[in-house]
Amino acid sequence: MATACNLNLNLNLNFNHAFLGMHPKVMTWPTRVPSLSGGGNGAASLVVTRAIDANQFLGDFGARDPFPAELESSFGDKVLGYGNTEHKILIPNISALSLAQQDCAPISPLQPPISEQDAQMLIRKVVGWRLVNEEGKHKLQCLWKLRDFKSGVELINRISKVVEATGHFPNIYLEQPNQVRAELWTASIGGLSMNDFIVAAKIDEIKTSDLAPKKRVWA
Repeated sequence: MATACNLNLNLNLNFNHAFLGMHPKVMTWPTRVPSLSGGGNGAASLVVTRAIDANQFLGDFGARDPFPAELESSFGDKVLGYGNTEHKILIPNISALSLAQQDCAPISPLQPPISEQDAQMLIRKVVGWRLVNEEGKHKLQCLWKLRDFKSGVELINRISKVVEATGHFPNIYLEQPNQVRAELWTASIGGLSMNDFIVAAKIDEIKTSDLAPKKRVWA
């Protein structure tokens, strides 16, 4: 007569080598399987022991010391960087800085003005300024519509404080009761220099929202 038997399966997973300096460990998971019908009396017990590589079971845990065989193969020569690589923190050069972060430099009268092509590229880096051509000479021009005459005077004062440290000054005009116009160009070279764009970018950072006309709110 066929008798039911319970098969208890214990998997003893024996790690044959240490991992990260730890001693080998045995991990046991008791597993119950459904009753099996078969010929034989009594309970059968099966213990399976299987050697598993720790890296295969646990995966890659990151950095480790190279194996002797790896050192002999000079595998480090095939990767980017070496053990004696010198690491430095580099200070960004002028081209990597925004215009507002740069300082004005002395301009020689013999220096040619910025070409129209370069000026068209630089004008994209200053907000609200436009490139104008007056009698063949390029200038930067910006116009502000303000709340009132007092706001116009306040804006001129704020611009004066910002450009004073640069040594490069725009021409500022108070037009009408509530309009301010600023022009930038380098008279010594008869056109635009990098200083004009630097000062324009610094002026862009001046807060003007509190001087702008109030918006009407319709009920």
